Amino acid sequence: MQDKHPVGIIIELFIVIAILGTISAVAIPNIGHLFTKGRIESSKSELHNIQTAVVAMLSDSAAGTLEPVGPTSDMDEVVTTDVPPLVLADYLLNLDEDSLKLCYTYSFTVNGTVTQAVH
Repeated sequence: MQDKHPVGIIIELFIVIAILGTISAVAIPNIGHLFTKGRIESSKSELHNIQTAVVAMLSDSAAGTLEPVGPTSDMDEVVTTDVPPLVLADYLLNLDEDSLKLCYTYSFTVNGTVTQAVH
């Protein structure tokens, strides 16, 4: 087996570094874009789930109105004007069943309009 010349090893090392640098230059901006896109999609999905739960809650409600509240991330605060009131947290499914974890805060109007606070 023949030993490689130190200059040959250094050249190979520079080539590997150049290839890795090129891959990084292309990949890193795309990864950042994916994180941003994921955050936007998460925001839209969370808002849609809350709006769907509000519609379901208002359709079960005899009064058909909410107590206005917001901004809040505590869905136990969002209730109908019924006696006893319906609670929005009961309409939102949660997999771990301990506590509902939301990434955003929301405001609710009497007629059930939901707005998401911008972070």
